[in-house]
Amino acid sequence: MRSGRAIVYVLLFLLVTINYIDRVALSVAARPIAVAFDISTVQMGYLFSSFLWTYLVSLIPMGILVDRIGSRAVSAAGMAVWSLATMATAFSFSFASLLATRLVMGAGEATTYPAGGRIIREWAPRGERGVATTIFNAGGYAGPAIGSLLVGWLASWLGWRGAFFVAGGIGFIWLAAWLALFRRPEEARFIGAEERARIIAERDAATADLAATPSSGLLLLLRSRTMWGLALTQGCAVYTQYLLLTWLPSYLQTTRNLSILKTGIYTALPYFGAVVLSILAARLSDRLLRRSGGVHTGERRTMVVVSLLAAAIILAVPLAGSTWLILALLTLSLTGVASAVSLNIALTNDLLTQPGDAGKAMGILVSGGNAFGLMAPIVTGYVIAATTTYSAAFLIAGFFLVAGATISLTLTRRPIRTA
Repeated sequence: MRSGRAIVYVLLFLLVTINYIDRVALSVAARPIAVAFDISTVQMGYLFSSFLWTYLVSLIPMGILVDRIGSRAVSAAGMAVWSLATMATAFSFSFASLLATRLVMGAGEATTYPAGGRIIREWAPRGERGVATTIFNAGGYAGPAIGSLLVGWLASWLGWRGAFFVAGGIGFIWLAAWLALFRRPEEARFIGAEERARIIAERDAATADLAATPSSGLLLLLRSRTMWGLALTQGCAVYTQYLLLTWLPSYLQTTRNLSILKTGIYTALPYFGAVVLSILAARLSDRLLRRSGGVHTGERRTMVVVSLLAAAIILAVPLAGSTWLILALLTLSLTGVASAVSLNIALTNDLLTQPGDAGKAMGILVSGGNAFGLMAPIVTGYVIAATTTYSAAFLIAGFFLVAGATISLTLTRRPIRTA
């Protein structure tokens, strides 16, 4: 991988990492916040889910905006909005004010995946698409890992309000670097002529200029059976992602009697493991596809299916007795989820015949994912309140993972044609 593309991939990785640091902050600080505002378990489930309400409804509009005005400006605006909202959480004075900051944060974060999908289509040669997408998506696991440690430490030192203020402020450092560095390959000064020519030639055989490729209507994408299959597959994987993102710290605190600082450390370990292992899985996927030449025929779905079935090992978590065995099982499950989510995004780009639709396609894909993800915190809150255990919550997650593998096998076998 040449240095120019690496700069873009690192910026995308950090974009999602900061995104998820802000998301996980509430999960790590849930116990003191619940005490401060007398929030019940069911209310906390709704609060965990709340940023997804505005996130979900904003995804497709953001995808349309990305296709119209470009990913640079949209990503910058999104970072500014969600970072300010996270900082504003530090000044919350009630459940309602907490809810309001989460709703604003969700709208800002809706820019990330539509813009990221477009950037990968602009910058990544076809044979590098799986790795590029996985590096981008790995931020969704590095973020909770770093955020769990950072917010746990800051909350122990500065209190939960100070932790939110610092977590939100980190985004503005990224914003300055983004505005200074990022451009489309045709305009970027940090790549040489040889690398620029390779990117433009290989990113899609059908067009020499992605920006000039016509964009189809949203309804044409929604008529595609394959697009629906990809979105449903994404949802089945993201359900488990959000179950763990929102409830894993509380699960460890409740079942293993951990302090907030130790919870942050133990929560981070499975996420760090998932980052490394999912990138290795993506490299394997790209290598196999280069040998078979099966990028545009959708052969990447095999790795998506294998990843989803591997993630279903979460079904064994309630049977584990030791903390370290639980962490090992969660690491394997998160690796499967991380691989499935990122490779399904790459599969969407593989099957999309009109590159000009990349932003909208990512908006639909991530909408499907987060429609399921929105349910996970709420359903889990009710399940815990009704059963006083987490076992049924893990069972539901396992069901969705197996269902996702079945959907991917049967509904994603044709290109996404919009013209």
